[in-house]
Amino acid sequence: MVERLRAAGCVYAEEEAALLVGAAADAADLEQMVAARIAGTPVEQVVGWADFGGLRVVVEPGVFVPRRRTTLLVRLAVERLAGPGPGAVVVDVCCGSGAVAAAIRAARPDIEVHAADLDPAAVACARRNLPAEVVHEGDLLAALPRHLLGRVDVVVANAPYVPTDEVALMPPEARDHEHRVALDGGADGLDVQRRLAATVGPWLAPGASVVVETGRHQAERSADLLRGAGLAAVVVEDAEVEGCAVLATAGVTVAA
Repeated sequence: MVERLRAAGCVYAEEEAALLVGAAADAADLEQMVAARIAGTPVEQVVGWADFGGLRVVVEPGVFVPRRRTTLLVRLAVERLAGPGPGAVVVDVCCGSGAVAAAIRAARPDIEVHAADLDPAAVACARRNLPAEVVHEGDLLAALPRHLLGRVDVVVANAPYVPTDEVALMPPEARDHEHRVALDGGADGLDVQRRLAATVGPWLAPGASVVVETGRHQAERSADLLRGAGLAAVVVEDAEVEGCAVLATAGVTVAA
């Protein structure tokens, strides 16, 4: 099995083989899993879960697989929650599997967490990782219940930021097995971030923060979008997880 996976280009063939063996119900199931992996399906979608910062997250076919770099969003959000305290409200938009919201909720079970996504498959998957009633289907913050207006302390967003022309250059695991709506950020990769910046203001509580994952080459443009919405914004990088994000805060100057 290891040799077959390695021949198919799996860099971590031994580790993946162990995951497949652990997930398979029997020999026939294992063979189907190996075949799916060799065909290019992400191993997380094959076994049905991903490790996200030590948290096991359900991942279903077609749904964006949470990346290690996105744990930066969790760290920044949890740090910003030190001020608001119990009862704070966090919203994860473009939530995909709900991994970010689930990780924040695990770190801070005393807060109110909501998640939203436009993709019905992502919403269904997120409802396996979070209480169903806090996962909303719809476009960005418009999916949220209206009673959250002016109450949100932290908005986190791993919105799609790959420029349209570059989606075809992504690894087949992503471009062929994750829904395009989770990848394609428009001509410059910033279309969804642009809409988020234009609509986030009314939802924010005083001093609230917005944390947005972005690419390093886009980071300053991402920050400028949030500055244009009246927020103070800085770019934060984490070399350990290879993450890059913009941290923006309403009404104050922020430091990375």
